[in-house]
Amino acid sequence: MANRCVPLVLLACGSFNPITNQHMRLFELARDHLHSTGHSPQLKLLCGADFLDTFKVPGLWQDEHVEEVAGRFGLVCVSRGRLQPEQAMHESDTLSRHRQNIFLVREWMRNETSATEVRRALRRGLSVKYLIPDSVIEYIHKHHLYTEDSERRNKDVVLRPLSKQVQQPVNSWDD
Repeated sequence: MANRCVPLVLLACGSFNPITNQHMRLFELARDHLHSTGHSPQLKLLCGADFLDTFKVPGLWQDEHVEEVAGRFGLVCVSRGRLQPEQAMHESDTLSRHRQNIFLVREWMRNETSATEVRRALRRGLSVKYLIPDSVIEYIHKHHLYTEDSERRNKDVVLRPLSKQVQQPVNSWDD
């Protein structure tokens, strides 16, 4: 009998500001983990341990959205440095209730690459080669992103995903 390949869709959200090689590695780690454990999900939210902590930030997530993501789809959470995703799961009733649908993946290669630190290095004119893809570096330089001037201009700008929306909340992914 021939091996049947089951499609795997990983959805990741975050600022990726800028995208780093570690962000890209999340997908590799999640895929390897799910394939090696025999899981064949249709759709999972892929996140780092730092993102999992955002579920407990007051006003950032609606309870019913966390319920639907964790319960209906599930998560693949990759460890990051000293952050402990197990603690976030323990502290959240919703995540704890759906723990069988949350897959924790240990990154065996320590990588503390931080988009915040990459932005800081760029602002200071330091090299970020090998931290982010060369094509991203070229784009950043071409468009003069993350310079002292651009950072100053955007200092008080709140990214839309972080601002509270006044619109009617969406109660289901099917809406």
